[in-house]
Amino acid sequence: MRHNPPALMIFAAGFGTRMQHLTAHQPKPLIQVAGRALIDHTIMLGQEVKAEPIIANLHYLPDMLEDHLAGSEVQTLRELPDVLETGGGLRNALPILGPSPVATLNSDAVWAGPNPLQLLMDAWDPTRMDALLTCIPLAQVHGRDGAGDFHIDDVGRLHRGGDMVYGGAQILKTELLENIPDAAFSLNVVWNMMAKKNSLFGLPYPGHWCDVGHPAGIAEAEMMLAQHNV
Repeated sequence: MRHNPPALMIFAAGFGTRMQHLTAHQPKPLIQVAGRALIDHTIMLGQEVKAEPIIANLHYLPDMLEDHLAGSEVQTLRELPDVLETGGGLRNALPILGPSPVATLNSDAVWAGPNPLQLLMDAWDPTRMDALLTCIPLAQVHGRDGAGDFHIDDVGRLHRGGDMVYGGAQILKTELLENIPDAAFSLNVVWNMMAKKNSLFGLPYPGHWCDVGHPAGIAEAEMMLAQHNV
């Protein structure tokens, strides 16, 4: 179990191409859901658990995000000239995040229920786990079609395929990031390495979750929040 608040990495560097015209002149994390920018929904989760520091990586239209975050406790880190994806972006931020296990959040998801970071902190066991991913049962997923990403076995380990959707919230150790030769790479590469070590774990989420990576997800997230009184 982790007793201290983690450092938090917010992934906010993507181009938001699935948002079509909505990201022609603004980055996806600034899109409004229920009167609040997506990145502000995400930052609030970190603030509630007193995460320190909170880092957001930037690439597409970074000036707008820097202006939005000016005066907040969130530190920004530009990825130039190329975007580094989730794994490369996290490794790039390690000098600020520090060597301890870190939490990460995607900035294009909205949660209705308990704070996923708090649940992760309560369940984190570094003696068994290299990563702990929050996963949502398909019946509680909004704004996303298709199959799940993982299934969770009887002892909590994650395996590919199944009816659980990765929600973009996790705690993970970062040592394996140094073993990847590519500058830009997905965290899926690291998860696969952890799975081979039987150290990739999943935590079922008891609430609801919405993918706001596409235009229809905005209304679905707002409906979800209204229905679940969050």
